[in-house]
Amino acid sequence: MKTVAPSNKAVFFVSAGLIFSLAFSACGKQEQEVAGAAANAAHSAQQAAVHAAQSAETRAQLARAAASESAGERTALEHIPLPTKSLYVNVHEPAEWKNPFLTVAANQIDLRVIMVDANPSEAGTGTMLRPEAARRQELQIRPADLPKALIALPEGAWRYGRVVAIAEAPEAARKDRPAIRRNMEAAIQKLNDMGVVVEEWPTR
Repeated sequence: MKTVAPSNKAVFFVSAGLIFSLAFSACGKQEQEVAGAAANAAHSAQQAAVHAAQSAETRAQLARAAASESAGERTALEHIPLPTKSLYVNVHEPAEWKNPFLTVAANQIDLRVIMVDANPSEAGTGTMLRPEAARRQELQIRPADLPKALIALPEGAWRYGRVVAIAEAPEAARKDRPAIRRNMEAAIQKLNDMGVVVEEWPTR
């Protein structure tokens, strides 16, 4: 039996069909890849949108909580009258200051308070039995605890009214000065939010 070789035309048709099939397969694969990439991009964009919405809501919740906390702190000190400047306008030495005195360091705030005399009778005031030094208290607190510490003070610690003195720690190292200044600014802002008048004393 004689074997007949395929014609060139047949070979061409076969080759063209194979190429078309491969091309179609490649196009289909590329379309799938493009579709997959688009789906992934859409999913990522959706996740990013959800995350952004959640972050915005979280920030809003934190802002509302902070505002509520500040309002509560302000309300907690409303029973302290507004300051009477004539009571302290001539006070120029920290040791003579009768109201809360804050000394700000890099990692803490020193709160100095002079408690009221428990027996302020004219005959006994200022005697050796109850010297002012014995009623002086100094507390080391974290900057974040400043509002709570002030709210906890008895009314007698506010001789001048709702005003505090604040100063940078005079013996702090130079490298700590930027951190101290940041703590000072944060403390002053918090005091203002609480409705407390601030007298900033220069660093000696």
